[in-house]
Amino acid sequence: MAFLGVVSVAASGSCSIQTAASRKCNQAKPVNSFLAGKTVTRKVPFWGANVPGVHVSSSETRFEINNQSLETVEAPLKFPVRPVGAKPDCQLDMRRRPRRNRKSPQVRGLYRETSVSPANFILPLFIHDGSDEQPISAMPGCYRLSRAGLLREVQGAINDGVKTVVLFPKVPDELKTSDGRECFNPSGIVPRTVSLLKEKFPELVVVTDIALDPYNSDGHDGIVDHSTGRILNDQTVEVLCQQALCHAEAGADIVSPSDMMDGRVGAIRDALDSCGHIDTSILSYTAKYASAYYGPFRTALDSDPRFGDKSTYQMDPANYREALLEAETDAAEGADMLMVKPAGPYLDVIRLLRDNTSLPIAAYQVSGEYAMIKAACERGWLDERKVVLESLLSIRRAGADMILTYFARQAAQYLNE
Repeated sequence: MAFLGVVSVAASGSCSIQTAASRKCNQAKPVNSFLAGKTVTRKVPFWGANVPGVHVSSSETRFEINNQSLETVEAPLKFPVRPVGAKPDCQLDMRRRPRRNRKSPQVRGLYRETSVSPANFILPLFIHDGSDEQPISAMPGCYRLSRAGLLREVQGAINDGVKTVVLFPKVPDELKTSDGRECFNPSGIVPRTVSLLKEKFPELVVVTDIALDPYNSDGHDGIVDHSTGRILNDQTVEVLCQQALCHAEAGADIVSPSDMMDGRVGAIRDALDSCGHIDTSILSYTAKYASAYYGPFRTALDSDPRFGDKSTYQMDPANYREALLEAETDAAEGADMLMVKPAGPYLDVIRLLRDNTSLPIAAYQVSGEYAMIKAACERGWLDERKVVLESLLSIRRAGADMILTYFARQAAQYLNE
């Protein structure tokens, strides 16, 4: 079918063509005096197709009606009128028109497949033993929080509808050791903070990070054999079990091993159960990739590795199927929830796990994702409200039940407007 257009001849002496696709072509042409004060309109094919008595050429500035150019027409033009209700010449013969389901906000809302709410968010919080709030330069709006600042932030989160937080401590250098023993000190910053939060906000769900890097003088998630540079898996798992027990005894609702050591989920589950903490959940960092997106987080905690990288225990960003192996292992060992980290660059992995397990899926929108969005919005390149909500919606659409995000309060406030 040819594209249809409208020929209009007006008293001004101009002739124009308007196509159904809103293509416009204006050609100035002299017309005879009988057209003065009149407008003549007729639907015609635009791209030089012929219909009886009418021809329009797009390759020339020439319009012909009844085989005469407009300059030589000497009689009034007569055009047929389409009967009321007749099918327009340009209407496509199709039964399915998906746009019908997008025609209004009310209709779109009827079958919206994915939603996001403050109840889906887990707010990561950085804590330290100082009395001030220390801004994190690469993460605008985020701070290392003092005790008082933490209580204000948590109260604000609850008011916004965010009722789950995860704690990450900034540990003083003098408390860091090669075996990370400070991680299971019952008087350490995390156990003290957990107890404080559960006392002040009994309804709050408190998640704690189980890993050695904030406490390890080597900056790794596990104990390092300094003679070889290897990360010692089994010795690390033993320490992680002590850390998880320490946090559970302080009142943590969920412990979240992020270390990526083999066998740690099963060992932690056994340790918790044997000490009566059968209701303490395990949110396992199942598919935690050796990503370049963690930089601002490591700056916040001063937890960069002192040598090498974490590629011998975190997953290769090139791998997809390997995430299934990790998920199957963690589920068999007793994990209650599985996590993918980072979130945005690994939506395919979130979907993979969602399609292959009935366990809840968490996704961590990490510090690098947060920093990129903030930087672009500060420069006016993106609409912050729209981009924040779209980024979180896409993580939910991929299959995440819950999202760890530094945007938790900001997004909740947007959603509550």
